Amino acid sequence: MWFYHKVFMRDSNTFVSKGVTMAYFTSREITAIIMCAALWSVLSAYIAPIFWNATHMPFFCDMLGIISLTLVLWWTRKFGTVTITGIIATIITLMLNTFATQFFGFTAAAVVFDILTKLIGYRNCLDRALLSIVSLLSTSMAAAAVAGVIIGSLFMSLNFGGLVVFVILHAAGGAIGGTIGLILIKALSASISLQKM
Repeated sequence: MWFYHKVFMRDSNTFVSKGVTMAYFTSREITAIIMCAALWSVLSAYIAPIFWNATHMPFFCDMLGIISLTLVLWWTRKFGTVTITGIIATIITLMLNTFATQFFGFTAAAVVFDILTKLIGYRNCLDRALLSIVSLLSTSMAAAAVAGVIIGSLFMSLNFGGLVVFVILHAAGGAIGGTIGLILIKALSASISLQKM
């Protein structure tokens, strides 16, 4: 199955004997994925439309998504968790609101976020003081911009000028979500450190 793999060496997530087959995701990581996906999808289905109808600004959806993706990334530090979070959030959102097909843009954003953070490195995105701010914010903005391109071009049929503005607003939402996500993970890290003392 897709969530199993052969472990032949020690890495950041596994510390087992050679040749042992184990689940790729632990129960803790599955819990993180489900919690973050549920949070994102429920808020997107019920709160985001209110914000959109009041302002017609798209950045609230990006903010919710990036916060959820940042939390699951920090919690698991494993490639694929962010993408699966996006897929599950999409499924739940479509179950709650069958007309919310624009959410596929955020599914693509989750994939981009997952790939970029893997390429940059999880320690660089989450643990280094200045580098984590730069890398996580730029990744958040890039992922949200991808969502803006997909939603604006496929679901809203915007002209080029309108699409550029729409993408910039999505990127701004990604920056806000990345900032809040960074604050949350720093606070959670500090809380865990205090509990260990």
